[in-house]
Amino acid sequence: MAAKDLYEKDFYKILGVSKSATPDEIKKKYRTLARELHPDKTKGDAKREEEFKAVSEAYDILSDTKKKAEYDEARSLFERGGFRAPTGGQNFQGGDFGDMFGGGNPQDIFANLFGGGGRRGPRKGQDLQTESKISFRESVFGTTLELRLSADGGPSQNITARVPAGVNDGAKIRVKGKGAQGEAGPGDLFILLHVKPHPIYSRKGEHITMTLPVTFTEAALGADIKVPTIAGDDVTVRLAPGTPNGRVLRVKGRGINKNGTTGDLLVSVEVQVPRHTEGKAEEALKAFAEATAHEDVRAEFISKASQ
Repeated sequence: MAAKDLYEKDFYKILGVSKSATPDEIKKKYRTLARELHPDKTKGDAKREEEFKAVSEAYDILSDTKKKAEYDEARSLFERGGFRAPTGGQNFQGGDFGDMFGGGNPQDIFANLFGGGGRRGPRKGQDLQTESKISFRESVFGTTLELRLSADGGPSQNITARVPAGVNDGAKIRVKGKGAQGEAGPGDLFILLHVKPHPIYSRKGEHITMTLPVTFTEAALGADIKVPTIAGDDVTVRLAPGTPNGRVLRVKGRGINKNGTTGDLLVSVEVQVPRHTEGKAEEALKAFAEATAHEDVRAEFISKASQ
């Protein structure tokens, strides 16, 4: 792609963000547009595929601090009419561009932005980016993605990508040689991963967390309770008599295995209060209340409030 085509592009307009947008705002806008324009969703709509590629190209520049700074500088000069596309061997008009660009050629700056070394020989094709959702379980144990994508408006191709165990939400994996074609071969494909929330399990570093509902009597009297793990089996946790709400029980080695280190399963106790009591259950609770009437559970609370 010619330098003229590059510096005439307004990447801020393509993404729909202002020049003062923060990195988080740029990322959020890109994710929204990428979901709307993803080829898997637009299903053969050539115009939407071109928009998807333009958005990916804009994000590639604006999400990189160094590339963004160089683009802003060169774009500002272009908007002021400081340089134009090469015609008849004359590339620039007015000003000492060697000083402005650190002794370099502004054309080369754009070449470096979009693949490097405009006059240094053949360049690889542009890197591309797409997104994919994986389950929480897949993020823990790893998985293999089977994607069908199209680069540079060419025919769709099947792409297999291995997702390693223990990846976080927002992680990127790289598939070499699956980007756009270039003179020196294709660029790479980067896949941005979104981990779907699990209804029970969450993550804290390399630990897996969960909330375990227990009955009032289990918490008061103690109990051995079977707890399901992300691996599909059960482990038994022991509640000591008088276990309070919110206590965290640790099951060693049942978390996420990543880089040779395995986290734990952290089980947070949630005491369930009976919604309906009648008959013998109600009588038993009243008897319990009478038997423990001498205990003031709020005495320490009141004392601290007066400090």
